[in-house]
Amino acid sequence: MAGKEKIVVAMSGGVDSSVTAALLVEQGYDVEGASLRLWEAPRPAPRNCSDHRGAAEIAAALGIRHTLIDARADFARAVVRPFVGEYIAGRTPNPCVACNRDFKLGILLDWARSRGADYVATGHYARVARDPATRRAALARGVDRQKDQSYFLFALSQEQLAATLFPLGALEKSEVRAVARRLALAVAERPESQDVCFGDYRTFVESLADPAELHGGDVVDRAGNILGRHDGLHRLTIGQRKGLGIAAPEPLYVLEIDEATRRVVVGGREELNSSGLVAAALNWIEPPREREFTAEVQVRYRAPAIPCRVKLTADGRCEVLFETAFPAVTPGQAAVFYRDEQVLGGGWIERAIGRSLDLKSQISNFI
Repeated sequence: MAGKEKIVVAMSGGVDSSVTAALLVEQGYDVEGASLRLWEAPRPAPRNCSDHRGAAEIAAALGIRHTLIDARADFARAVVRPFVGEYIAGRTPNPCVACNRDFKLGILLDWARSRGADYVATGHYARVARDPATRRAALARGVDRQKDQSYFLFALSQEQLAATLFPLGALEKSEVRAVARRLALAVAERPESQDVCFGDYRTFVESLADPAELHGGDVVDRAGNILGRHDGLHRLTIGQRKGLGIAAPEPLYVLEIDEATRRVVVGGREELNSSGLVAAALNWIEPPREREFTAEVQVRYRAPAIPCRVKLTADGRCEVLFETAFPAVTPGQAAVFYRDEQVLGGGWIERAIGRSLDLKSQISNFI
């Protein structure tokens, strides 16, 4: 790429986006910083993912222009309200996927183009490759597997990927910290940003929901025996052990959440295992060539990739059968499909496919 190309960097005030901007400035690009004002808690946590004031300070230190874009109303409509609704319904949402698709590489990309920019760059640990023959973009994991964020990017379109740069994708986190120290950036030792940007989700949901939506219900075992009461579905998630308020000789885990009856089913650790899942609202970066294919699926950000077989269904969903049973498959989370390092696409988990005592026979029936 020519040195005069213009790049808008999505700056959050953290070390990753700051180093992204600094590296591009160092490489001679025409760089401009921008921060999205999305949500601000009354008392922001020190590890929240956005600090536009810190971003402005870094931009000033780098000698580049910085713009704050107020997208709070859109964020409340497109991310916050669905987030609250999902928790009330007993599902566990992942707001970062929608934030990346609709804001960091949606609203910000549109704004960057209005400024005549060629690309938007972010501090994500992921990689994009472009095929000059087909003009299609491929998304791959970041080199640092401990920091890889490709899971949160599966919903991006080809248009978005073609206009996006991930300068940190080929770096280890330790290398990024080293660059920040070398350039004497004030954020060189800043802690990781790992919290949802609006803080503790339970308190947050309770502050926005109608109190009538937060009533509790029964906690039961598989046989339907009532073991206790819960204070609201928004306080529970599949696989949760602590905070159930039930005395039992063995640890109990949340196995199922029923929105209609407000019942929560609990059981032993071995009962958490599922043999697969059903996912909907699919987005394919690499469109499947067949209705059934093998891949690996990741069902949570920190979960391992599970070898699986995927079957596309006529209603636009997919059925996924794991090669080995896996615990705590959670409705509302993303299921992201990989082949080696490449992201094929993904969707949203609707439900787990039940426990398997004989996976081999299920695989035989599936195919």
